Amino acid sequence: MIYFNNKTIILGVSGGIACYKSVEIVRQLQKAGASVYVIMTQNATRFVGPRTFEAISGHPVCIDLFETGTNTSFHHIQWAEMADAVIIAPATANVLAKVAHGIADDALTTFLLAVQSPVLLCPSMNTRMWENPVVQDNINSIEKRNISILAPASGDLACGTSGAGRQPEASIIVQHAHALLAPKDYSGKRMLVTAGPTLEYIDPVRFISNPSSGKMGYAIAEAAYCRGAEVILISGPTSLDIPTGVHFISVQTVDQMANAVFAHEADMDIIIKAAAVADYKVLQQAAHKIKKHDDRLQLNLIKNQDILKELGHRKNINISSVLRLKLRT
Repeated sequence: MIYFNNKTIILGVSGGIACYKSVEIVRQLQKAGASVYVIMTQNATRFVGPRTFEAISGHPVCIDLFETGTNTSFHHIQWAEMADAVIIAPATANVLAKVAHGIADDALTTFLLAVQSPVLLCPSMNTRMWENPVVQDNINSIEKRNISILAPASGDLACGTSGAGRQPEASIIVQHAHALLAPKDYSGKRMLVTAGPTLEYIDPVRFISNPSSGKMGYAIAEAAYCRGAEVILISGPTSLDIPTGVHFISVQTVDQMANAVFAHEADMDIIIKAAAVADYKVLQQAAHKIKKHDDRLQLNLIKNQDILKELGHRKNINISSVLRLKLRT
């Protein structure tokens, strides 16, 4: 996450049970190269002590507008000037209402009126609170001011119910914040990326494949999204998390990947083929698991279609760039 390097991130923590998750956000931001400063509401300190954030961030925590001491009364202005990006996690219904209506009655909301850097709000609350029309009206009002909102995840909640309202995992929040810092030089561009290995089945349980991790294609897709592109990622089986913001299509075989590519290529500006596709496939897949009878198993292989070559033959595409990444030994 190169755009965090030497950047200053202000993390606002308001009074919700998800406060404890925000400690991990600080760690991940620091690992990515950012300096992190924390502003807490008074209610947030009831869940997590400020010394926890001070110890992890290495910086004092701002809580009160009227703290005594040198320059402490101006943290909300000084930090607003030095912030490269702002994350509010958790953002409670109370904080959302204050942001929507310009209320500044504590250090965090006063800071938010002063800051001009990109802001990411991460709402976290009970499902019924999240779905309340008043909260949704506040969300709509905030989004009209070009403040980014990361919708809460669904799952088990602290109140014992299940539904929308969970604060997303720290890694998801950090990915979204990273996108705020990236230059948007690919804005308006549509990019298709292929990644990972393909599987060519011999029988229902055996296949021909390769050890491609998919990391390069996934990294390209994530970087393109951060820089403003609309990204389609077509991937064979991997153990990687799907990059934030991309349209993901899962495939297994070369034929499946080809069909997905050809279904979308006419709308693309850029195509990057980073997948490790199998050159050959079995002429006829066995309908059942092949029994182990003989010492040798002879397979009749035929050549797979060349997706890149077929793209070159198509006349209905208006692609500015096609890039193929290939491994040689």
